[in-house]
Amino acid sequence: MTTPATPPVPPAPPAPQVPPAPPLSGVRVLDLATLFAGPMAAMLLGDYGADVIKVEHPAKPDPARGHGPEGLWWKTLGRNKRAITLDLSTPDGQDLLVELVRDADVVIENFRPGTLERWNLGYDRLGEANPRLVLARVTGFGQFGPYARRPGFGTLAEAMSGFAAMTGEPDGPPTLPPFGLADGICALATAFAIMTALRSGRGQVVDMSIIEPILGVLGAQPTIYDRLGVVPPRTGNRSVNNAPRNTYRCKDGSWVAVSTSAQNIAERVMRLVGRPEYVAEPWFATGAGRVGHADELDAAVAAWVADRTRDEVLAAFEEAQAAVAPIYDVRDVMADPQLRALDAITTVEDPELGPLRMQNVMFRLSGTPGAIRWTGRPHGADTEEVLTSLGLPPGRIAALRAKGIV
Repeated sequence: MTTPATPPVPPAPPAPQVPPAPPLSGVRVLDLATLFAGPMAAMLLGDYGADVIKVEHPAKPDPARGHGPEGLWWKTLGRNKRAITLDLSTPDGQDLLVELVRDADVVIENFRPGTLERWNLGYDRLGEANPRLVLARVTGFGQFGPYARRPGFGTLAEAMSGFAAMTGEPDGPPTLPPFGLADGICALATAFAIMTALRSGRGQVVDMSIIEPILGVLGAQPTIYDRLGVVPPRTGNRSVNNAPRNTYRCKDGSWVAVSTSAQNIAERVMRLVGRPEYVAEPWFATGAGRVGHADELDAAVAAWVADRTRDEVLAAFEEAQAAVAPIYDVRDVMADPQLRALDAITTVEDPELGPLRMQNVMFRLSGTPGAIRWTGRPHGADTEEVLTSLGLPPGRIAALRAKGIV
């Protein structure tokens, strides 16, 4: 008698893939700051998984909510944050903040020096409630010194750091950027400072001025002045270190930017534009030598570019392996194939406005990537949820709301 064959056992289904936790999961940040540098630093931390709680005054929300049409600035700046309201000038509001601090890792604030202390919320009290707390204090000029109590905005830092003095045409006025450059640089520096402080494993205060980070990225100006007494002039789009380096108008009215920071690139550019004789000149062998002949080098590149459309210029430079870039406005940025491949401008669903396109997280991590989980929330949208998590009953929250504390 033949024994029937045992049917094959089907393979077990693959285990579901659990997405990795974001790298800053478990880090809680209280964002008390307004406008740009401090809130953007909190946004950067939230992009990589930190639980960011945005704390705003019940009647005076962050002014960034009013920037741009339809509050669109806030949709980006407030992303990945829970939004609550709390009047920190009142004893009840102060006590609630201390309760939030007990379970927080970071507080970011940008009040004038002494304001938290006046509200009995200095680091002595906050640090007693949570000895591992990192308090990041972002101001225009730092916590001490003769300018410490001045109002501080990025524009003032751009002016006083030396940036504006060296920006603009040689015969024109000092020029300010049309966006919050100093604030953005400070935000990046603040996020780095916070992560450095967290890595130290001890509670401490981060004293971050808006002026110092932009001063730090302006290069070796102080050292050069100290040694040689040289004050950087305004050079427009030119560089004091190499040439040709400028913007050039194409036949179709569009513009391109050319850089020749490397010697071999400078040689390729001049051969491409039909002036190989310059390459043989002794002065062409150094960036400083080329700067001394910037007028004639610029004229040669400008004449060549002016006879061609932007696409023709870009194709020729790419074939010659020379450095060029189209000068984009935001329409070009949104359509660029490289930026599309990187998903540098991504789409996020907003419950009020529908799909919104905005800048994605700033960098990609292969194992624990960041993400935009939600856009900027309405003012105070998460107050009850957060206060309930502290153990406050609904009646207590209603009483606080009636008194204007939340």
